[in-house]
Amino acid sequence: MKLALFSDTFHPQINGVARTLKRLTDYLEINGVEYKVIMPSFEEMNQETECKQYYGMKSLPLFLYPECRLAIPQLKALDGELNKFKPDLLHVATPFNIGLFGMRYGKKENIPMVASYHTHFDRYLAHYHLDFLFPLLWRYLQWFHRPFEKIFVPSEETRKVLYSKSFTNIEIWSRGVDCDMFTPQNRDYHVREKYKITEKYIFLFVGRLAPEKDLDVLQEIINKLPTTLRECVHWLIVGDGPSRNVVDHWEKKHSNVTCAGYLSGVELAQVYATADLFVFPSSTETFGNVVLEAAASGLPSIVSDSGGVTEIVQDGITGKICTAGDANSFIQNIVSLMEDPLLLQSMKLKARNYALTQSWSAIFGNLLMQYEEAIYKKNKNKTVIA
Repeated sequence: MKLALFSDTFHPQINGVARTLKRLTDYLEINGVEYKVIMPSFEEMNQETECKQYYGMKSLPLFLYPECRLAIPQLKALDGELNKFKPDLLHVATPFNIGLFGMRYGKKENIPMVASYHTHFDRYLAHYHLDFLFPLLWRYLQWFHRPFEKIFVPSEETRKVLYSKSFTNIEIWSRGVDCDMFTPQNRDYHVREKYKITEKYIFLFVGRLAPEKDLDVLQEIINKLPTTLRECVHWLIVGDGPSRNVVDHWEKKHSNVTCAGYLSGVELAQVYATADLFVFPSSTETFGNVVLEAAASGLPSIVSDSGGVTEIVQDGITGKICTAGDANSFIQNIVSLMEDPLLLQSMKLKARNYALTQSWSAIFGNLLMQYEEAIYKKNKNKTVIA
């Protein structure tokens, strides 16, 4: 199998999609599957991402989501690159320009194509007061995804959303976690020293700092925690994005709030393992990789009842599920959990045990099987037509 993968974001950029696709290409390499990533060129590109397996296209930052890029058309050069590679399957992980280029090439050359749906763009639009674009967006997404043999989604919740919009051929491609990297054994007191944390508890948020992550709800939780608990808690906010200035203001206003910026690797793993609770109010997640990383680190999560996070957290067992957008619901669940140390300890153990069942190897193995089915289905149809 020779796979061409089309994406607006890729390693070393730091977001859930980029990290998942990099893990996929690592798995393909280990298993001897040839691949080529078609992606934007960006400042973070290094020697590793400039080898023959990667083809970078000139691009501009994407409106609302500058971490993703809008490719500038270079159809002749891209066609030449793909003609040399001769892919057996195209995997399109974006509905924007690079995805359009991939779909065009696949239809022109009659090559099997699959897509993956990573982002609830309609929910993002709501946070930017662009709700009037909903009908246009969904008509475009329905049109774009029609030619694909399979559409991969990360959660059952996302599959239900797409079914409600008349999408077909939807398959679950879940997410895994590296339980050797994210582990309670990475608990490190130096995290407290580094961020000058003296409070008894560390409450953690990890994610893109942007309105669609429900940062307004997080701010309200920070402001309204009961005084007796608030005085014992230090909030550690990990991430960056267009709302970084808002979070920096929280840090100036509250002595118990620290914004650490982007963290990765061992640094991120140590922060997860050293925290006492993961608070993640985002209601726009198709999956929620950070919640699974928290679980692997033995960290219970307090999450919204909207999106794919509800399939990671078992309410009352590995964390708490709260009413989306309702800070009071989050506060009530946080307080009740912190008042029950035995339940908190039980949740830590059960969260870790759940994460241990989420193997990347099994997930990618199933994806390769789905790839092969898509190739077989397309080739069978070609034979019938011939």
